[in-house]
Amino acid sequence: MSLGVWLLWSFVFLASLGALIQAYFFFKGMLEADPGTERMQEIAGYVRQGANAYLTQQYTVVAIFFVAISLVLSLLAFVFEVQSHWVPFAFMTGGLFSGLAGWIGMKTATLASNRTAAGAERSLNQGLQIAFRSGAVMGLTVVGLGLLDITIWFAVLYGIFQLSLLEVTVTMLCFGMGASCQALFARVGGGIFTKAADVGADLVGKVEKGIPEDDPRNPASIADNVGDNVGDVAGMGADLYESYCGSILATAALGVAAFASPGIAAAAGFENVADAQLRALLLPMLIAATGALLSIAGVYLVRTEEDANQKNLLAALSRGINASTAAVAVFSIVICSLLMPVVPGASFQIGFTIPGVALSILVGLAAGWLIGKWTEYATSDEFIPTKKLAEQSETGPATIIIGGIADGMLSVWPPVIVITAATIAAFGCANGWNFNDPGLFALGLYGVGIAAVGMLSTLGITLATDAYGPIADNAGGNAEMSGLKPIVRERTDALDSLGNTTAATGKGFAIGSAALTALALMAAYVEEVREGFRRWGESVAEQVEYDTPTKVSPGFVVYKEKQDGEDHVHGYLTMPGDLRHEKVQALWKELGTDGKPTPIPPSLVEVVSTAGEPELKFAGTENELIHVHAASLSDYTNYYEANVMNPRVLVGIFIGAMATFVFCALTMKAVGRAAKGMVEEVRRQFHQKPGIMDGTELPDYAAPVEISTKAAQMEMVVPSLLGLITPIAVGWLLGVGGVLGLLVGALTTGFCLAIFMANSGGSWDNAKKYIEAGHHGGKGSDSHKAAVVGDTVGDPFKDTSGPSLNILIKLMSMVSVVVAGFVVRYSLLAMGIF
Repeated sequence: MSLGVWLLWSFVFLASLGALIQAYFFFKGMLEADPGTERMQEIAGYVRQGANAYLTQQYTVVAIFFVAISLVLSLLAFVFEVQSHWVPFAFMTGGLFSGLAGWIGMKTATLASNRTAAGAERSLNQGLQIAFRSGAVMGLTVVGLGLLDITIWFAVLYGIFQLSLLEVTVTMLCFGMGASCQALFARVGGGIFTKAADVGADLVGKVEKGIPEDDPRNPASIADNVGDNVGDVAGMGADLYESYCGSILATAALGVAAFASPGIAAAAGFENVADAQLRALLLPMLIAATGALLSIAGVYLVRTEEDANQKNLLAALSRGINASTAAVAVFSIVICSLLMPVVPGASFQIGFTIPGVALSILVGLAAGWLIGKWTEYATSDEFIPTKKLAEQSETGPATIIIGGIADGMLSVWPPVIVITAATIAAFGCANGWNFNDPGLFALGLYGVGIAAVGMLSTLGITLATDAYGPIADNAGGNAEMSGLKPIVRERTDALDSLGNTTAATGKGFAIGSAALTALALMAAYVEEVREGFRRWGESVAEQVEYDTPTKVSPGFVVYKEKQDGEDHVHGYLTMPGDLRHEKVQALWKELGTDGKPTPIPPSLVEVVSTAGEPELKFAGTENELIHVHAASLSDYTNYYEANVMNPRVLVGIFIGAMATFVFCALTMKAVGRAAKGMVEEVRRQFHQKPGIMDGTELPDYAAPVEISTKAAQMEMVVPSLLGLITPIAVGWLLGVGGVLGLLVGALTTGFCLAIFMANSGGSWDNAKKYIEAGHHGGKGSDSHKAAVVGDTVGDPFKDTSGPSLNILIKLMSMVSVVVAGFVVRYSLLAMGIF
């Protein structure tokens, strides 16, 4: 399949270039649009200058962390030799591409805001077209750069250096850690910046001074608009870049693992293991590439009429998303039918002559669509929940806050049901509903991973609907500060209100894909554990005698033999149940637990066969030692006793659940501290410059921008370090079982918490806009002031803590994967200490 591999690779590579080229054409088209009056361009220039200054400062700080982390990874790779030497370089490129995606999105958004306002001056449709296609620059850049990075790494590792497919996928997966690190810094830092500015502008400007949102008299108005770009655009782009790449890479790694067994590959109709693994590796890349091209077509379908309400605008965006989704579904079936063999009577294949993984992809697409629709219902002011929430503002801030929290909590159950049902369905479709067959278990997990790829396959357009929201919001601010006619602000407000809903939908996609991807990453983690044992065996080979089973750790045995003049090193797992056997327990303890290689006498372990991979068993029993290459995922979980009755696992679950709450607390407190400084600065300016209110004095726009920038840089460090350090500390103290517990606790708790916070925040924001449209007293009323307070609480919910949680979940998973070799060999458990 050599030629075929590179033909398929070429399709993915060209699709990545196609997405980037189309993004350039959309960018160029935006630049050719009318930039508006000199005042509009001047205001946009302030915002652009502030955003550039912030990102320059942020990337400088992040670069320092990246250098430090790369040095640690280099130490693990070159000194401790617990991971591939390529990992530090993969980590750096992942962070570089993630940051580049965010920067391009931010640059586009800051150039598009005044042009969107100028377009909205002519018609609602023109404003929508400019904002949406500018958002599509972000969407297509993310998928284009993601696929480009993946295809280049595959060509280098597999094509040039000819590493094994297992090494290729595990190494490529590690660049996801770089993307996750960059995404977390961008989301947390950008979220702190934007919400500190937003809270300061709203509480002092709207509530205390009674001036409109984005009024040029408000000193924090420019900082607020800068925040929309660095948080909701640059941060979001980095966020979804790592989601997109993580799902593809985790699924590719699982595909290689699923078909590692010659028996499963043959039963599936493949010629050999290598052929099966290559097809399984390439499938998620092909699905993503097809989705990227079809997303371009969907962008051109988005347009609306002049008298459109929010429901009409939602329908306009849905038209493009639904068309792309339906097309991906059809092409997925075709691709899977061509790439994956159809074997009559195969136990893990669904009927209709469609390989089961095609149905798993459809499950992922359906799950993403359902989560999006539910998010629309839960947050849009076209539907009952947000209208009822707005009504609660009539009795004051307390009731609207209580109602918003309750609505957010209640909104969690449908996404949880959808994701759990999708997980089971995707698993069953891929392996023929063989839940109890250990040999097919990895294939089921491959189906879950491919479902996540399906969910994110239309990211080119779904991210466009998300990124366009901050552009529309900035356009409204530009129109307000430039003194354009009220109809322009009405049109941009309609686009902005829709943007709140689509942003919540985008966050739902991100956290939904995170849930599916996290399960795939946990399985990929176990595969990296397997690789860790292999490296451990090779590193101690010189201390092992030929043809003599040697105990290296309490549960790890190494056997070395010479074949055709070359050394072959084999590693074996000893199951806890076997070590408790009455004939084994006493003798095994005599060998010691000091971690030094110790020969095992034949009276304890005998060599049954040396054909192929040697077979070893405990003498006098039927209990075999399990070769690390032949061990299934279930074998590894049994080896580490990864069940809730194991205190290490249970403690890990508690720590994972706790980490999500601590993370949210840290980010919320960071926003509170930064907002306090912002409120004090805005109050100071109004007090010391009374002429601001009558227009005789100009506000100092630069000071609030500086306050938010410094606060974001200082406050983003500790929450980000939490995601980096926790998996390493838990792994060292509690071993692999503790890490698996940590990931389960973080995933389940973080998923629910993220949905709750995103939907509460979106609903509060749209309830405020619903009142501003003339309901319940309209702008300036007591209801409006109460809604502003609710929206202020919701700001860090939906734009800082909530969207950062899905990155935290995946970052913990990625860090766990990268340091798995270290945990396998140097945890307290592995060294026999605890």
